Amino acid sequence: MPRTAGVAGIPSLGVLNREAGNLSRQLADALREAVRNGAIRPGDALPSTRLLAASLDVARGTVIEAYEQLIAEGFLESKGRSATRVASALALPRAIEPPARRSRAIRRTARSRLPAPAAAFAQIAGEFRPLAPVPFAISVPGGLTAPADIWRRLGNRVRAKGEGAPAGYADPLGARPLREAIAQYVRKSRSVRCDADQVLITSGTQQGLYLASQVLLEAGDPVWVENPAYRGLTAILESTGHGDSMIRVPVDAEGIDVEAGIGMARRARAAFVTPSHQYPLGMPLSMARRAALLAWARKVNAWVVEDDYDSELRYQGHPFPSLQGLDPERVVYLGTFSKILYPSLRLGYVIAPADLIDAFCGARVLMDRHPPNADQHLLAAFIAQGHLERHIRRVRNVYAEHRTQLIETLTRLLPTPLAWVEPGDQGMHLVLWLAKGVDDRIVAELAAKSGVSVRAVSPMYARDTARSGLVLGFGGFSAGQMQDASQRLAAVIHEVHEAGRARRRR
Repeated sequence: MPRTAGVAGIPSLGVLNREAGNLSRQLADALREAVRNGAIRPGDALPSTRLLAASLDVARGTVIEAYEQLIAEGFLESKGRSATRVASALALPRAIEPPARRSRAIRRTARSRLPAPAAAFAQIAGEFRPLAPVPFAISVPGGLTAPADIWRRLGNRVRAKGEGAPAGYADPLGARPLREAIAQYVRKSRSVRCDADQVLITSGTQQGLYLASQVLLEAGDPVWVENPAYRGLTAILESTGHGDSMIRVPVDAEGIDVEAGIGMARRARAAFVTPSHQYPLGMPLSMARRAALLAWARKVNAWVVEDDYDSELRYQGHPFPSLQGLDPERVVYLGTFSKILYPSLRLGYVIAPADLIDAFCGARVLMDRHPPNADQHLLAAFIAQGHLERHIRRVRNVYAEHRTQLIETLTRLLPTPLAWVEPGDQGMHLVLWLAKGVDDRIVAELAAKSGVSVRAVSPMYARDTARSGLVLGFGGFSAGQMQDASQRLAAVIHEVHEAGRARRRR
Protein backbone atom coordinates (compact mmCIF):
# COMPACT_ATOMS: atom_id res chain seq x y z
CA MET A 1 0.00 0.00 0.00
CA PRO A 2 1.53 3.37 -0.98
CA ARG A 3 2.44 5.68 1.87
CA THR A 4 0.83 9.11 2.03
CA ALA A 5 2.91 11.92 3.45
CA GLY A 6 1.29 13.67 6.38
CA VAL A 7 1.79 17.14 4.94
CA ALA A 8 -0.72 19.95 5.27
CA GLY A 9 -2.05 21.44 2.07
CA ILE A 10 -0.89 25.03 1.85
CA PRO A 11 -3.72 27.54 1.36
CA SER A 12 -3.43 30.25 -1.22
CA LEU A 13 -0.56 32.49 -0.23
CA GLY A 14 -1.48 35.22 -2.63
CA VAL A 15 0.70 36.48 -5.45
CA LEU A 16 4.34 37.20 -4.69
CA ASN A 17 5.27 40.64 -6.02
CA ARG A 18 8.44 39.89 -7.94
CA GLU A 19 9.02 43.55 -8.80
CA ALA A 20 9.07 44.52 -5.11
CA GLY A 21 11.91 42.09 -4.43
CA ASN A 22 12.78 40.26 -1.19
CA LEU A 23 10.63 37.25 -2.08
CA SER A 24 11.73 35.34 1.01
CA ARG A 25 10.32 38.05 3.27
CA GLN A 26 7.06 38.12 1.30
CA LEU A 27 6.80 34.34 1.62
CA ALA A 28 7.54 34.47 5.35
CA ASP A 29 4.85 37.13 5.79
CA ALA A 30 2.32 35.03 3.89
CA LEU A 31 3.09 31.89 5.92
CA ARG A 32 3.03 33.86 9.16
CA GLU A 33 -0.43 35.22 8.30
CA ALA A 34 -1.67 31.72 7.43
CA VAL A 35 -0.58 30.54 10.87
CA ARG A 36 -2.13 33.55 12.60
CA ASN A 37 -5.55 33.17 10.96
CA GLY A 38 -5.64 29.44 11.63
CA ALA A 39 -5.47 28.29 8.00
CA ILE A 40 -2.35 26.33 9.03
CA ARG A 41 -2.60 24.86 12.53
CA PRO A 42 0.02 24.09 15.21
CA GLY A 43 1.61 20.73 14.44
CA ASP A 44 0.82 20.82 10.70
CA ALA A 45 3.67 19.67 8.48
CA LEU A 46 4.73 22.02 5.68
CA PRO A 47 5.84 20.95 2.20
CA SER A 48 9.52 20.42 1.62
CA THR A 49 11.46 23.44 0.48
CA ARG A 50 11.95 21.81 -2.93
CA LEU A 51 8.22 21.14 -3.38
CA LEU A 52 7.09 24.60 -2.25
CA ALA A 53 9.72 26.29 -4.39
CA ALA A 54 8.50 24.38 -7.44
CA SER A 55 4.85 25.21 -6.77
CA LEU A 56 5.65 28.95 -6.34
CA ASP A 57 8.18 29.03 -9.17
CA VAL A 58 10.88 30.55 -6.98
CA ALA A 59 14.38 29.49 -6.10
CA ARG A 60 14.69 26.87 -3.39
CA GLY A 61 16.99 29.19 -1.47
CA THR A 62 14.11 31.68 -1.20
CA VAL A 63 11.94 29.11 0.60
CA ILE A 64 14.84 27.96 2.81
CA GLU A 65 15.46 31.56 3.89
CA ALA A 66 11.75 32.07 4.69
CA TYR A 67 11.57 28.83 6.70
CA GLU A 68 14.72 29.72 8.64
CA GLN A 69 13.32 33.14 9.52
CA LEU A 70 10.06 31.63 10.83
CA ILE A 71 11.96 28.96 12.77
CA ALA A 72 13.96 31.72 14.42
CA GLU A 73 10.73 33.54 15.33
CA GLY A 74 9.23 30.39 16.81
CA PHE A 75 6.46 30.05 14.24
CA LEU A 76 7.98 26.88 12.78
CA GLU A 77 10.09 24.05 14.16
CA SER A 78 12.34 21.52 12.50
CA LYS A 79 13.91 18.45 14.10
CA GLY A 80 16.52 16.45 12.26
CA ARG A 81 15.29 15.05 8.96
CA SER A 82 11.61 15.29 9.85
CA ALA A 83 9.35 17.75 8.06
CA THR A 84 9.25 21.37 9.05
CA ARG A 85 6.09 21.98 11.10
CA VAL A 86 4.09 24.79 12.58
CA ALA A 87 5.30 25.00 16.18
CA SER A 88 3.10 22.79 18.38
CA ALA A 89 3.52 25.05 21.38
CA LEU A 90 2.54 28.12 19.42
CA ALA A 91 0.20 30.26 21.51
CA LEU A 92 -2.30 32.02 19.27
CA PRO A 93 -3.27 35.49 20.46
CA ARG A 94 -6.79 35.53 21.88
CA ALA A 95 -7.86 38.07 19.29
CA ILE A 96 -6.72 35.81 16.46
CA GLU A 97 -8.89 32.74 16.93
CA PRO A 98 -9.02 29.81 14.52
CA PRO A 99 -11.86 29.93 11.95
CA ALA A 100 -14.09 27.44 13.82
CA ARG A 101 -14.26 29.57 16.98
CA ARG A 102 -14.30 32.85 15.07
CA SER A 103 -17.10 31.69 12.76
CA ARG A 104 -19.35 30.88 15.74
CA ALA A 105 -18.90 34.42 17.03
CA ILE A 106 -19.60 35.82 13.57
CA ARG A 107 -22.77 33.71 13.31
CA ARG A 108 -24.02 35.02 16.64
CA THR A 109 -23.52 38.67 15.70
CA ALA A 110 -24.79 38.28 12.14
CA ARG A 111 -27.91 36.22 12.96
CA SER A 112 -30.03 39.35 13.38
CA ARG A 113 -29.04 40.51 9.89
CA LEU A 114 -30.04 37.26 8.13
CA PRO A 115 -32.98 37.20 5.70
CA ALA A 116 -36.09 35.78 7.37
CA PRO A 117 -35.92 32.43 5.51
CA ALA A 118 -32.24 32.01 6.37
CA ALA A 119 -32.90 32.65 10.05
CA ALA A 120 -35.77 30.14 10.04
CA PHE A 121 -33.67 27.46 8.38
CA ALA A 122 -30.80 28.12 10.79
CA GLN A 123 -33.20 27.51 13.68
CA ILE A 124 -34.40 24.27 12.06
CA ALA A 125 -30.79 23.12 11.73
CA GLY A 126 -30.41 23.48 15.48
CA GLU A 127 -33.62 21.57 16.17
CA PHE A 128 -32.62 18.64 13.97
CA ARG A 129 -29.04 18.26 15.11
CA PRO A 130 -28.52 14.47 15.40
CA LEU A 131 -28.61 13.00 18.88
CA ALA A 132 -25.62 11.04 20.11
CA PRO A 133 -26.18 7.31 19.33
CA VAL A 134 -26.67 6.41 22.99
CA PRO A 135 -29.86 5.49 24.84
CA PHE A 136 -32.50 6.71 24.09
CA ALA A 137 -31.83 8.06 20.61
CA ILE A 138 -34.50 7.07 18.09
CA SER A 139 -33.82 4.83 15.09
CA VAL A 140 -30.45 3.46 16.11
CA PRO A 141 -30.15 0.06 14.36
CA GLY A 142 -29.90 -2.87 16.73
CA GLY A 143 -26.36 -4.26 16.79
CA LEU A 144 -27.42 -7.90 17.09
CA THR A 145 -30.31 -7.52 14.67
CA ALA A 146 -28.71 -5.31 12.00
CA PRO A 147 -28.33 -7.36 8.80
CA ALA A 148 -24.71 -6.31 8.33
CA ASP A 149 -23.29 -9.63 7.05
CA ILE A 150 -26.15 -10.30 4.62
CA TRP A 151 -26.07 -6.69 3.45
CA ARG A 152 -22.33 -6.85 2.81
CA ARG A 153 -22.42 -10.18 0.94
CA LEU A 154 -25.40 -9.14 -1.14
CA GLY A 155 -23.74 -5.82 -1.92
CA ASN A 156 -20.63 -7.59 -3.21
CA ARG A 157 -22.74 -9.74 -5.53
CA VAL A 158 -24.78 -6.80 -6.80
CA ARG A 159 -21.68 -4.73 -7.48
CA ALA A 160 -19.99 -7.66 -9.21
CA LYS A 161 -22.87 -7.74 -11.70
CA GLY A 162 -22.41 -4.06 -12.44
CA GLU A 163 -25.89 -3.08 -11.29
CA GLY A 164 -26.02 0.45 -9.99
CA ALA A 165 -22.60 1.35 -11.37
CA PRO A 166 -22.10 5.08 -12.06
CA ALA A 167 -23.57 5.98 -15.43
CA GLY A 168 -25.69 8.76 -16.92
CA TYR A 169 -28.81 10.31 -15.46
CA ALA A 170 -31.27 7.72 -14.19
CA ASP A 171 -35.05 7.53 -13.90
CA PRO A 172 -36.31 10.22 -11.48
CA LEU A 173 -38.83 7.69 -10.17
CA GLY A 174 -36.00 5.40 -9.07
CA ALA A 175 -34.62 2.05 -10.16
CA ARG A 176 -37.32 -0.17 -11.66
CA PRO A 177 -36.27 -3.34 -9.76
CA LEU A 178 -36.65 -1.55 -6.42
CA ARG A 179 -40.01 -0.03 -7.34
CA GLU A 180 -41.29 -3.47 -8.34
CA ALA A 181 -39.98 -5.02 -5.12
CA ILE A 182 -41.60 -2.29 -3.01
CA ALA A 183 -44.93 -2.57 -4.81
CA GLN A 184 -45.01 -6.32 -4.21
CA TYR A 185 -43.93 -5.95 -0.59
CA VAL A 186 -46.52 -3.32 0.41
CA ARG A 187 -49.31 -5.13 -1.43
CA LYS A 188 -48.66 -8.20 0.68
CA SER A 189 -47.64 -6.65 4.02
CA ARG A 190 -49.62 -3.39 4.15
CA SER A 191 -52.66 -4.06 1.89
CA VAL A 192 -51.55 -1.18 -0.33
CA ARG A 193 -53.15 -1.21 -3.78
CA CYS A 194 -50.62 -0.08 -6.36
CA ASP A 195 -48.24 -1.08 -9.12
CA ALA A 196 -44.60 -0.18 -9.70
CA ASP A 197 -45.51 2.78 -11.93
CA GLN A 198 -47.01 4.54 -8.89
CA VAL A 199 -43.84 4.20 -6.78
CA LEU A 200 -41.28 6.99 -6.51
CA ILE A 201 -38.06 6.37 -4.54
CA THR A 202 -37.15 9.15 -2.10
CA SER A 203 -34.31 9.85 0.28
CA GLY A 204 -36.51 8.98 3.25
CA THR A 205 -39.88 10.12 4.55
CA GLN A 206 -38.65 13.70 4.99
CA GLN A 207 -38.32 14.14 1.24
CA GLY A 208 -41.68 12.46 0.69
CA LEU A 209 -43.36 14.93 3.05
CA TYR A 210 -41.70 17.85 1.31
CA LEU A 211 -42.76 16.63 -2.13
CA ALA A 212 -46.33 16.13 -0.95
CA SER A 213 -46.46 19.69 0.39
CA GLN A 214 -45.15 21.02 -2.93
CA VAL A 215 -47.48 18.97 -5.11
CA LEU A 216 -50.74 19.16 -3.14
CA LEU A 217 -50.82 22.63 -1.60
CA GLU A 218 -51.22 26.08 -3.11
CA ALA A 219 -50.50 29.28 -1.22
CA GLY A 220 -53.01 29.77 1.57
CA ASP A 221 -54.53 26.29 1.35
CA PRO A 222 -55.65 25.08 4.80
CA VAL A 223 -54.01 21.78 5.73
CA TRP A 224 -54.77 19.47 8.63
CA VAL A 225 -51.84 18.41 10.79
CA GLU A 226 -52.07 16.29 13.93
CA ASN A 227 -51.47 17.93 17.30
CA PRO A 228 -48.87 16.83 18.37
CA ALA A 229 -47.05 16.01 15.15
CA TYR A 230 -43.65 15.14 13.75
CA ARG A 231 -41.61 18.32 13.87
CA GLY A 232 -40.10 17.53 10.46
CA LEU A 233 -43.55 18.02 8.92
CA THR A 234 -44.54 21.21 10.72
CA ALA A 235 -41.13 22.72 9.92
CA ILE A 236 -41.67 21.97 6.22
CA LEU A 237 -45.05 23.69 6.19
CA GLU A 238 -43.77 26.68 8.15
CA SER A 239 -40.78 27.11 5.82
CA THR A 240 -42.85 26.84 2.62
CA GLY A 241 -45.37 29.52 3.52
CA HIS A 242 -48.11 27.34 5.03
CA GLY A 243 -47.50 28.16 8.69
CA ASP A 244 -50.58 30.38 8.98
CA SER A 245 -52.82 27.91 7.14
CA MET A 246 -51.74 24.87 9.18
CA ILE A 247 -54.71 23.56 11.16
CA ARG A 248 -53.53 21.66 14.24
CA VAL A 249 -56.21 19.03 14.77
CA PRO A 250 -56.24 17.43 18.25
CA VAL A 251 -55.42 13.77 18.80
CA ASP A 252 -57.10 11.51 21.35
CA ALA A 253 -57.07 7.78 22.11
CA GLU A 254 -58.54 7.03 18.66
CA GLY A 255 -56.08 9.18 16.72
CA ILE A 256 -56.83 12.41 14.87
CA ASP A 257 -60.24 13.86 15.76
CA VAL A 258 -61.89 14.14 12.34
CA GLU A 259 -64.99 15.92 13.63
CA ALA A 260 -62.81 18.53 15.30
CA GLY A 261 -60.89 18.99 12.05
CA ILE A 262 -64.11 19.52 10.10
CA GLY A 263 -65.20 22.10 12.63
CA MET A 264 -61.86 23.91 12.40
CA ALA A 265 -61.38 23.84 8.61
CA ARG A 266 -63.92 21.83 6.65
CA ARG A 267 -62.46 22.87 3.27
CA ALA A 268 -58.85 21.93 4.03
CA ARG A 269 -56.90 20.86 0.96
CA ALA A 270 -55.03 17.98 2.57
CA ALA A 271 -54.54 16.09 5.82
CA PHE A 272 -51.15 14.76 6.93
CA VAL A 273 -51.66 11.81 9.28
CA THR A 274 -49.81 8.90 10.91
CA PRO A 275 -52.69 6.39 11.12
CA SER A 276 -50.81 3.20 11.98
CA HIS A 277 -48.73 4.69 14.78
CA GLN A 278 -49.43 8.30 15.67
CA TYR A 279 -46.22 10.27 16.01
CA PRO A 280 -45.17 10.77 18.72
CA LEU A 281 -47.92 9.37 20.99
CA GLY A 282 -48.23 5.92 19.44
CA MET A 283 -51.95 5.14 19.16
CA PRO A 284 -53.43 3.82 15.89
CA LEU A 285 -56.27 5.57 14.08
CA SER A 286 -59.50 3.73 14.85
CA MET A 287 -61.53 2.17 12.02
CA ALA A 288 -64.37 4.62 12.64
CA ARG A 289 -61.99 7.58 12.34
CA ARG A 290 -60.41 6.09 9.21
CA ALA A 291 -63.80 5.86 7.55
CA ALA A 292 -64.69 9.40 8.65
CA LEU A 293 -61.39 10.82 7.39
CA LEU A 294 -61.74 9.26 3.95
CA ALA A 295 -65.40 10.25 3.70
CA TRP A 296 -64.44 13.85 4.45
CA ALA A 297 -61.63 13.78 1.88
CA ARG A 298 -63.93 12.45 -0.84
CA LYS A 299 -66.65 14.96 -0.04
CA VAL A 300 -64.45 18.07 -0.21
CA ASN A 301 -61.95 16.72 -2.80
CA ALA A 302 -59.06 16.77 -0.32
CA TRP A 303 -55.97 14.55 -0.22
CA VAL A 304 -54.80 12.39 2.66
CA VAL A 305 -51.04 11.93 3.12
CA GLU A 306 -50.38 8.73 5.06
CA ASP A 307 -47.00 8.63 6.79
CA ASP A 308 -46.52 4.92 7.53
CA TYR A 309 -43.08 5.32 9.06
CA ASP A 310 -42.76 2.17 11.23
CA SER A 311 -45.95 0.17 10.76
CA GLU A 312 -44.09 -3.17 10.60
CA LEU A 313 -43.22 -3.01 14.31
CA ARG A 314 -46.45 -3.91 16.10
CA TYR A 315 -45.95 -6.23 19.05
CA GLN A 316 -49.47 -7.44 19.81
CA GLY A 317 -51.47 -8.77 16.90
CA HIS A 318 -50.92 -8.01 13.23
CA PRO A 319 -49.95 -4.59 11.87
CA PHE A 320 -52.90 -2.40 10.93
CA PRO A 321 -53.67 -2.36 7.18
CA SER A 322 -52.86 0.86 5.38
CA LEU A 323 -55.30 3.71 4.93
CA GLN A 324 -54.30 3.77 1.27
CA GLY A 325 -55.82 0.33 0.70
CA LEU A 326 -59.23 1.75 1.59
CA ASP A 327 -59.07 4.56 -0.97
CA PRO A 328 -56.04 4.42 -3.29
CA GLU A 329 -57.31 7.33 -5.42
CA ARG A 330 -57.42 9.73 -2.48
CA VAL A 331 -54.37 8.73 -0.37
CA VAL A 332 -50.68 9.47 -0.92
CA TYR A 333 -48.74 6.77 0.94
CA LEU A 334 -45.24 7.36 2.37
CA GLY A 335 -42.92 4.59 3.53
CA THR A 336 -39.31 4.37 4.63
CA PHE A 337 -36.54 1.89 5.36
CA SER A 338 -34.85 4.20 7.88
CA LYS A 339 -36.57 2.69 10.90
CA ILE A 340 -36.45 -1.00 10.06
CA LEU A 341 -32.99 -1.03 8.39
CA TYR A 342 -30.60 1.94 8.56
CA PRO A 343 -31.37 5.69 8.78
CA SER A 344 -28.12 6.32 6.88
CA LEU A 345 -29.47 4.32 3.93
CA ARG A 346 -31.67 7.34 3.08
CA LEU A 347 -34.17 5.34 1.04
CA GLY A 348 -37.93 5.69 1.29
CA TYR A 349 -40.80 5.85 -1.15
CA VAL A 350 -43.98 7.63 -2.18
CA ILE A 351 -46.91 5.67 -3.60
CA ALA A 352 -49.10 8.22 -5.34
CA PRO A 353 -52.45 7.90 -7.12
CA ALA A 354 -51.91 7.33 -10.83
CA ASP A 355 -52.99 10.85 -11.77
CA LEU A 356 -50.47 12.39 -9.33
CA ILE A 357 -47.33 10.35 -9.96
CA ASP A 358 -46.10 12.57 -12.82
CA ALA A 359 -46.48 15.63 -10.58
CA PHE A 360 -44.41 13.98 -7.84
CA CYS A 361 -41.82 12.99 -10.43
CA GLY A 362 -41.56 16.55 -11.72
CA ALA A 363 -41.20 18.00 -8.22
CA ARG A 364 -38.50 15.45 -7.49
CA VAL A 365 -36.54 16.39 -10.63
CA LEU A 366 -36.24 19.94 -9.34
CA MET A 367 -34.91 18.77 -5.98
CA ASP A 368 -32.18 16.26 -6.77
CA ARG A 369 -32.95 14.80 -10.23
CA HIS A 370 -32.95 11.16 -9.09
CA PRO A 371 -31.83 9.02 -6.14
CA PRO A 372 -28.33 7.45 -6.02
CA ASN A 373 -28.39 4.18 -7.92
CA ALA A 374 -26.19 1.56 -6.24
CA ASP A 375 -28.05 1.06 -2.94
CA GLN A 376 -31.36 0.89 -4.76
CA HIS A 377 -30.31 -2.29 -6.57
CA LEU A 378 -28.93 -3.73 -3.36
CA LEU A 379 -32.16 -3.03 -1.47
CA ALA A 380 -34.22 -4.47 -4.35
CA ALA A 381 -32.31 -7.75 -4.08
CA PHE A 382 -32.60 -7.68 -0.27
CA ILE A 383 -36.40 -7.44 -0.53
CA ALA A 384 -36.84 -9.81 -3.47
CA GLN A 385 -34.83 -12.59 -1.83
CA GLY A 386 -36.93 -12.49 1.35
CA HIS A 387 -34.27 -10.99 3.62
CA LEU A 388 -36.42 -8.00 4.59
CA GLU A 389 -39.32 -10.10 5.86
CA ARG A 390 -37.01 -12.34 7.87
CA HIS A 391 -35.23 -9.28 9.26
CA ILE A 392 -38.54 -7.70 10.34
CA ARG A 393 -39.60 -10.85 12.19
CA ARG A 394 -36.29 -10.99 14.05
CA VAL A 395 -36.28 -7.28 14.88
CA ARG A 396 -39.89 -7.36 16.07
CA ASN A 397 -39.10 -10.06 18.65
CA VAL A 398 -35.99 -8.27 19.94
CA TYR A 399 -37.57 -4.83 20.11
CA ALA A 400 -40.69 -6.17 21.87
CA GLU A 401 -38.46 -7.45 24.66
CA HIS A 402 -36.55 -4.16 24.81
CA ARG A 403 -39.81 -2.23 25.06
CA THR A 404 -41.13 -4.39 27.91
CA GLN A 405 -37.87 -4.10 29.84
CA LEU A 406 -37.72 -0.34 29.42
CA ILE A 407 -41.30 0.17 30.62
CA GLU A 408 -40.66 -1.99 33.68
CA THR A 409 -37.45 -0.13 34.49
CA LEU A 410 -38.98 3.35 34.12
CA THR A 411 -42.01 2.36 36.18
CA ARG A 412 -39.74 1.14 38.97
CA LEU A 413 -37.49 4.21 38.96
CA LEU A 414 -40.05 6.99 38.55
CA PRO A 415 -43.21 7.39 40.66
CA THR A 416 -46.39 7.87 38.64
CA PRO A 417 -47.13 11.45 39.78
CA LEU A 418 -43.71 12.46 38.46
CA ALA A 419 -43.52 10.50 35.18
CA TRP A 420 -45.50 7.78 33.42
CA VAL A 421 -45.35 5.89 30.11
CA GLU A 422 -47.90 6.46 27.34
CA PRO A 423 -49.43 3.06 26.52
CA GLY A 424 -48.75 1.73 23.03
CA ASP A 425 -47.72 -1.51 21.40
CA GLN A 426 -45.85 -0.46 18.27
CA GLY A 427 -42.74 1.22 16.95
CA MET A 428 -39.18 1.92 18.11
CA HIS A 429 -39.97 4.57 20.70
CA LEU A 430 -42.29 5.37 23.56
CA VAL A 431 -43.37 8.59 25.24
CA LEU A 432 -42.60 9.27 28.89
CA TRP A 433 -44.92 11.98 30.18
CA LEU A 434 -43.58 14.36 32.83
CA ALA A 435 -45.44 16.05 35.66
CA LYS A 436 -46.70 19.56 35.15
CA GLY A 437 -43.93 22.03 35.87
CA VAL A 438 -41.11 19.70 34.74
CA ASP A 439 -39.74 21.33 31.58
CA ASP A 440 -38.98 18.58 29.05
CA ARG A 441 -36.53 20.79 27.15
CA ILE A 442 -34.44 21.33 30.27
CA VAL A 443 -34.58 17.60 31.02
CA ALA A 444 -33.43 16.79 27.47
CA GLU A 445 -30.53 19.26 27.73
CA LEU A 446 -29.34 17.97 31.09
CA ALA A 447 -29.82 14.35 30.04
CA ALA A 448 -27.53 14.95 27.04
CA LYS A 449 -24.82 16.17 29.41
CA SER A 450 -25.27 12.92 31.35
CA GLY A 451 -24.81 10.82 28.21
CA VAL A 452 -28.52 10.14 27.59
CA SER A 453 -30.26 11.13 24.33
CA VAL A 454 -33.96 12.04 24.45
CA ARG A 455 -36.27 14.35 22.51
CA ALA A 456 -38.65 16.80 24.15
CA VAL A 457 -42.32 16.34 23.21
CA SER A 458 -43.52 19.90 23.86
CA PRO A 459 -42.08 21.40 20.62
CA MET A 460 -44.25 18.94 18.66
CA TYR A 461 -47.44 20.64 19.88
CA ALA A 462 -49.11 23.78 18.63
CA ARG A 463 -48.52 26.90 20.66
CA ASP A 464 -50.39 27.04 23.97
CA THR A 465 -51.34 23.34 23.83
CA ALA A 466 -48.01 21.74 24.73
CA ARG A 467 -47.53 18.92 27.22
CA SER A 468 -44.21 18.02 28.80
CA GLY A 469 -42.79 14.64 27.87
CA LEU A 470 -39.87 12.78 26.35
CA VAL A 471 -39.53 10.55 23.30
CA LEU A 472 -37.34 7.53 24.14
CA GLY A 473 -36.02 5.19 21.47
CA PHE A 474 -35.22 1.63 22.47
CA GLY A 475 -34.25 -0.07 19.23
CA GLY A 476 -30.50 -0.48 19.17
CA PHE A 477 -29.52 -0.73 22.82
CA SER A 478 -28.83 -3.62 25.16
CA ALA A 479 -30.69 -4.22 28.41
CA GLY A 480 -27.63 -3.11 30.36
CA GLN A 481 -27.28 0.13 28.40
CA MET A 482 -30.94 0.99 28.89
CA GLN A 483 -30.84 0.13 32.59
CA ASP A 484 -27.89 2.48 33.15
CA ALA A 485 -29.39 5.23 31.00
CA SER A 486 -32.76 4.92 32.77
CA GLN A 487 -31.09 5.50 36.13
CA ARG A 488 -29.29 8.59 34.86
CA LEU A 489 -32.44 9.93 33.20
CA ALA A 490 -34.48 9.35 36.37
CA ALA A 491 -31.87 11.29 38.36
CA VAL A 492 -32.14 14.21 35.93
CA ILE A 493 -35.95 14.22 36.08
CA HIS A 494 -35.85 14.25 39.89
CA GLU A 495 -33.29 17.08 39.80
CA VAL A 496 -35.39 19.24 37.45
CA HIS A 497 -38.54 18.52 39.46
CA GLU A 498 -36.88 19.52 42.76
CA ALA A 499 -35.39 22.65 41.21
CA GLY A 500 -38.85 23.66 39.99
CA ARG A 501 -40.37 23.12 43.42
CA ALA A 502 -37.66 25.22 45.02
CA ARG A 503 -38.32 28.08 42.58
CA ARG A 504 -42.05 27.99 43.25
CA ARG A 505 -41.46 28.15 47.03
CA ARG A 506 -39.42 31.32 46.73
